[in-house]
Amino acid sequence: MKDKHIHVAAHSELLKAIYKRVDQELIMDKQRFVLQILFKFLVYFSLTLLLYLALYKTNDPLVFVLCFMGYGFISLLFAFNFSHDFSHNTIFKRKQLNHICFVAIYTIVGAHAEAWKLRHVNSHHYAPNVEDYDSDLKISKLIRVVPDSKHYWFHAYQHLYAPLAYTTYSLFWIFVKDFVILFSDDGYQVKKDFKYYLSFAIQKAVYIILLLVLLMLFSVQPWYVIAIGFLLMHLSQSLFLLFTFFMTHHVEETQYPKTDDQGYINASWLMNQVKSSNDMHPFSRTANFILGGFNNHIAHHLFPHYHHLYYPKISRILYEMLTEKGIAPNCTSYIGGIKSHLRLLKKMGEAA
Repeated sequence: MKDKHIHVAAHSELLKAIYKRVDQELIMDKQRFVLQILFKFLVYFSLTLLLYLALYKTNDPLVFVLCFMGYGFISLLFAFNFSHDFSHNTIFKRKQLNHICFVAIYTIVGAHAEAWKLRHVNSHHYAPNVEDYDSDLKISKLIRVVPDSKHYWFHAYQHLYAPLAYTTYSLFWIFVKDFVILFSDDGYQVKKDFKYYLSFAIQKAVYIILLLVLLMLFSVQPWYVIAIGFLLMHLSQSLFLLFTFFMTHHVEETQYPKTDDQGYINASWLMNQVKSSNDMHPFSRTANFILGGFNNHIAHHLFPHYHHLYYPKISRILYEMLTEKGIAPNCTSYIGGIKSHLRLLKKMGEAA
């Protein structure tokens, strides 16, 4: 795709300087990197497996439901910390190996891996928060975050009903959205051959078998307790998922660049990535360990080819160089980000 961002010489030079300094100062210790990856994998894989196996051994229905909810939360963090990096080919040298691992881990959260990867890498990363370019802006009409987008009367209450609406998202994504995308022509030149459809079917089947069929066959809980656990897992998982995702791009200070009639974006590529993204505790290694680099979102958008373990160091360099040029990166705490997102919803809910 030909770049549609405006050219600003000063921004191009700043981007080159950022890349050069990161390349000079970032220490790439391969052995340490491998050990950190292995440790993180063991932590998230072990917790995911233990909580899943507990579903077969737990006699108390309440404990069963809590374990189900815990499994949903930890499996999502597992995907945050590994599938996202696999999708950007930052763990293994071979792209195919990265892709296989990406699909394998993504399957445990139920969403169609290939469809998400296509949109994330080729659409969202190209022009975040730009209508007609960023597929992540194709949100339900219930939520309005883009200035000048169509306003409905119910948007006046979106800051109140949004948390409730967010709880349904993963169920909608897994059982509706993915199927709509599969059987529609959405503008992406992807070859939907037999292999593509087979991969889709296998991913969905594995998810349903693991979280419903096997549990109903071998768990000590009755079917209705399993169904309640499955539902509550999704409700809690979705709320965390959407608040985390929305806070990376939709808080009060994030920008939404516009396009002209020819599709040219009224921002440089650098400013599009920086001002349309939001960080949460960008220098914290603990936040980085938990959120898999989603908290270092500016660094991720400028350096998607680097693994998220390097983002706290990159963020320190970025913040120093950007502030020297009078560019203030968007940054909130996690809780502050939730509050800011809700304030944005309230603002965007007001009639123009």
